[in-house]
Amino acid sequence: MQSLLAPYTPYLYALLRIVAGLLFAQHGVQKLFGWLGGTQMPLASQMGVAGIVEAVGGLAVALGLFTSPVAFIASGQMAVAYFQSHLPRGFWPIQNGGELAVLNCFLFLYIASRGSGKWSVR
Repeated sequence: MQSLLAPYTPYLYALLRIVAGLLFAQHGVQKLFGWLGGTQMPLASQMGVAGIVEAVGGLAVALGLFTSPVAFIASGQMAVAYFQSHLPRGFWPIQNGGELAVLNCFLFLYIASRGSGKWSVR
């Protein structure tokens, strides 16, 4: 399978980066504007700042703009979210509701290490 997909690796990575960024941005607009079933949070709060990082950072990652530093910040935000909000409810992410935070943390860490790639504005 790897030899079959190898020629498409740069394009598949670009799709991963774009989809991850757009999905992350959706969490941000939930917090910033209350859209998509979310609740609007005050900008001068930790959740408001998280919304800014998610909305602006998600769009930047999707566009491939400042991808490595922005993805690194997003990864850190997800680590903080996990340790502050999920870990106190239990150790295992599947039990404490933190699996998305953990997955996003490591996904954005990988994107930070890899950079913009194809289909980016750099």
